[in-house]
Amino acid sequence: MTGEQHAHPAWPAGYAERPSRLTGAVVWHRSAEDDPAVRPVLPDGCMDLLWSEGRLLVAGPDTRPYVPAGAPRRWAGVRLAPGTAPPLLGVPAHELRDLRVDLADLWPAAAVRHLRARVDAATDPAGALEEAVLRRAAEAGPPDPLPAHLVRALEAGRPVGAVADETGLSARQLHRRSLAAFGYGPKTLARILRLQRALALARAGVPYAETAARCGYADQAHLAREVRQLAGMPLTRLLGR
Repeated sequence: MTGEQHAHPAWPAGYAERPSRLTGAVVWHRSAEDDPAVRPVLPDGCMDLLWSEGRLLVAGPDTRPYVPAGAPRRWAGVRLAPGTAPPLLGVPAHELRDLRVDLADLWPAAAVRHLRARVDAATDPAGALEEAVLRRAAEAGPPDPLPAHLVRALEAGRPVGAVADETGLSARQLHRRSLAAFGYGPKTLARILRLQRALALARAGVPYAETAARCGYADQAHLAREVRQLAGMPLTRLLGR
């Protein structure tokens, strides 16, 4: 199925998002008329359920920048908060690390065909995806509290060893649980969450040296190295300065 077969009302040009009714998730869409410059998708600890002109995909957790290929397309998605996607998708996060896969590779073919038909026919594909995610969340039951606790602790700058101690898990156990929930170990997760905090401050106009200090980097040079390693480009270029 293609976009030509399933026409939707014109979307506003550009990118738009809103908070989801699922805690921590974000519902978003991007029109084909968005900025034609190819912009990398940076690691953020999240996973996305995606629709694009008749295709249903899952974006796994990234450890490096992902650069979309091909002609501009319309996209709709639900960005799932770090650690929340695996119970809904039925697969450990590390199996999808740095991958974009068809949803039919993860869910029964009949279920995917049914969902694709609903999303293709919807005037708001992103909203239709959100409804599907809410149903899956209700079926999955209460979430494991560990991933959310780990994210909060690491975002607060707490050392991984201290977090392991307070959860009663060994370092090896915490690493294994982290792989399943996030796609990588807690140290990599901490780097990615810190990068996102730093980028938010820098985009808000906080000087780079102050950004580095507030986010726990040794100095501005340390921040610059981390940005290059995780985002694939210098900070000034990334922010368009």
